[in-house]
Amino acid sequence: MHATIYKITPDALWRTAETKGRFTGAPVDLADGFIHFSTRDQAIETAKRHFSGQTDLLLVAVDASALGENLVFETSRGGALFPHLYADMPLSAVKWVKPLPLGPDGQHAFPDMEP
Repeated sequence: MHATIYKITPDALWRTAETKGRFTGAPVDLADGFIHFSTRDQAIETAKRHFSGQTDLLLVAVDASALGENLVFETSRGGALFPHLYADMPLSAVKWVKPLPLGPDGQHAFPDMEP
């Protein structure tokens, strides 16, 4: 199992989570009934596919083991296993939050990430 999983989220949505003390999900998460996460190897493709050209994003690193049995790795349409959380995410599970800016090439510039 992956020790660290990642959530890409707009800064404003994360600030709301900080005031609530938990992350309840982005609109797509609420519509799907779970919070979408990515592994380190999936995060760059997730940014390209779902957040292309978007600014004011954050990359949130989360301790997968702190999420318990509500975290499930499920097969996506492409066959890869993606982490999905069937609960609100407690902020106590967060390892760090870093900006995810656009680089000069128009792609998101990722910080160093843990496996």
